[in-house]
Amino acid sequence: TFTPREIVSELDRYIVGQREAKRAVAVALRNRWRRKRVEGDLREEITPKNIILIGPTGVGKTEIARRLARLAGAPFVKVEASKFTEVGYVGRDVESMVRDLVENAVALVREEEERRVRATAEARAEDRILDALYPTRRSDEGRPFEARASGGPIPLGAPGEDLSARKPDETREVLREQLRRGAFDDREIEIEVQESAGIPTMQVFGAQGMEEMMMNLQDMFQNLPGFGGGRKKKKTVTVAEARRLLVEQEAGQLVDMDKVKQEALRRAQESGIVFLDEIDKIAGGGVSHGHGPDVSREGVQRDLLPLIEGSSVTTKYGVVKTDHVLFIAAGAFHVSKVSDLIPELQGRFPIRVELESLTQEDFVRILKEPKNSLTRQYAALLATEGVEVEFTDDGIAEIARVAQEANTRAENIGARRLHTVMERLLEDLSFDAAEMSGTRVVVDAAYVRERLEGLLADEDLSRYIL
Repeated sequence: TFTPREIVSELDRYIVGQREAKRAVAVALRNRWRRKRVEGDLREEITPKNIILIGPTGVGKTEIARRLARLAGAPFVKVEASKFTEVGYVGRDVESMVRDLVENAVALVREEEERRVRATAEARAEDRILDALYPTRRSDEGRPFEARASGGPIPLGAPGEDLSARKPDETREVLREQLRRGAFDDREIEIEVQESAGIPTMQVFGAQGMEEMMMNLQDMFQNLPGFGGGRKKKKTVTVAEARRLLVEQEAGQLVDMDKVKQEALRRAQESGIVFLDEIDKIAGGGVSHGHGPDVSREGVQRDLLPLIEGSSVTTKYGVVKTDHVLFIAAGAFHVSKVSDLIPELQGRFPIRVELESLTQEDFVRILKEPKNSLTRQYAALLATEGVEVEFTDDGIAEIARVAQEANTRAENIGARRLHTVMERLLEDLSFDAAEMSGTRVVVDAAYVRERLEGLLADEDLSRYIL
């Protein structure tokens, strides 16, 4: 229900600049909401307008697509186009990206369902732990056995209190209250847990559908006797660990997997987002070096056509139609151009957005503004060792200058350069942090120059900064 302006605002919290790209993906996401509100047969005729992002590496293409999927709560899969081969060649077929999308959708819906039933699962887990701590059997005198675990008797009342007069239900509730307060977290108890099937996993590359066949075989083996399917085993663990294991097990039993699969298929079809990275790597440059066209690259493009246009793909959860899956492609297109893609594929991406190269001012904003900025990350990491790190404005400006100069003199890798510069800058501090507890370090311009100026003086930057 986010408006395009709100979507751009949310993306601004994590990504600096690239307003045109943010606007394009915001409109694409909003159009999905609009389509669901269209009544009648026209709704099926409205298809997503796929987007192709063009720009150098490290400017935020992948991050825009990933944050968009999180914002929408939609199934998302990122794949590299260069990993696929056309039908008939050894490698992954393009339909595997749709199968991966459905797997992600199933995981997403199942997690939501488990959160919905978590309260019930926790109550059931508590009852099973209490059964282990306080058996409901009765002694010869008619009173419940004293609650015992491997740690010895459990005190259930105040010193001197006559527990024989207490009813079993009352005793159990006292024990439940102590359990919730964590009084028994370190005690060990014996519980029954589902035994995982010990089936070796394997991946087969080859003809279309082989990967799908192997997944079906593994599912079949899991339910056969002797392969762990449905068997339970006893395990001695602490109460804290037992709570975690039993909550997961009870939540899994409460979730209706048939309902999860149906909802996952619907979401994959209606809301799925596929991010095709490195699409420029499969763009053929026509006839080159006298050897004719690159058949494999053009073959991958032709295999992609029906998926992006809209086709049906068989998965182990059912048939998925890709008519309304949003495809976002991205590539640097340094060597090739978008026009080097086959015309049919170009037509499947009507929206094209060129992302801008990052400037020194952008680097300063990247280090200061996003919620997950590198300066915040490094400060949080070193704070775990008791070292307080403060980045001053002039220090951040100097880091941005070094990164920009390194990008200019070596290969331009965009914001990824900041990772390598920051790692080099704080290398000594990270190494010695364990012995520096209680220390405060101010990273200002002088601190940055002292540690990085020597690197910029060396012409062969690639030896030190990737």
